[in-house]
Amino acid sequence: MSMQAPVGPAGEPAAQPVTESAAWSLPGIMMLLIGVVFLIGAVAALGAAPGAGSGRGGLIAVGVVLLVLAIVIFRGLTPVVAGEARVVQLFGRYRGTLRDPGLQWVNVLAERRRVSVRIRNHESAVAKVNDADGNPIEIAAVVVWQVRDTAMALYAVDDFVSFVAIQTETAVRHIASAYPYTSRREGELSLRDNAAEITARLSAEIAERVAAAGVAVIESRLTRLSYAPEIAQAMLRQQQAAAVVGARLTIVEGAVGMVRLALTRLEEQGVVELDEERKAAMVSNLLVVLCSEQATQQVVNTGSLYS
Repeated sequence: MSMQAPVGPAGEPAAQPVTESAAWSLPGIMMLLIGVVFLIGAVAALGAAPGAGSGRGGLIAVGVVLLVLAIVIFRGLTPVVAGEARVVQLFGRYRGTLRDPGLQWVNVLAERRRVSVRIRNHESAVAKVNDADGNPIEIAAVVVWQVRDTAMALYAVDDFVSFVAIQTETAVRHIASAYPYTSRREGELSLRDNAAEITARLSAEIAERVAAAGVAVIESRLTRLSYAPEIAQAMLRQQQAAAVVGARLTIVEGAVGMVRLALTRLEEQGVVELDEERKAAMVSNLLVVLCSEQATQQVVNTGSLYS
């Protein structure tokens, strides 16, 4: 099966993205020593020229040539710092990247551009977004990233640092609008309750968006997640009401279990026999005692059970 080359919007073949490759270079220390030798030779030749008589012109020519060679060698020396790379560009064309730290020598006519390959942090600004339920929330994230392909970082996008920042904000907004702040249905992911799953999906989306710039995402985390101030109080009351209802439900379930246990034990041990009406009264009294928020006042019945 033949593969068809990608085409541009006008039907012409699209340019292939430039990817990183190793640049041609020579050991810098060796070239530095050669340059020093040429410089010493140039100084010696030019210094001996005034007293050389008929050979003066030849010594001057040799000295000038050696001096030019020394300058060319010195200008080709390129120091590469750990944590940085040097992108070599000759006459507008990419010629490779220097990554090995130390002193190296490249074509003197080539332009050498610094690109940091250290790990960086980017913290997005606080964005106000509507979540999946339409509630306005405030969200922000921090992204840990690193340049993996220096050629793509320089040639695929205009400014890879700004590109990462914009794509991060776009991904944060998309994730925030795709999920509710809190889940209302069983099995539904939410921003607050499923932080691990949400951050994993956020990292994957950011990585996909910035891959065109030769950038790799190491980690991303949400640094801020809250309701917007205009609805924060209303949502707080809603959460408090939900918490109260949940607590009441737990209390009622526990009280019903205790009443059922009490009636069962009374019947099993034959302590007292109760008809349905007295059972209902006992159940009512026990539920009032167990579910009441305040301490109940005890009343001692000195008569019979039925009076």
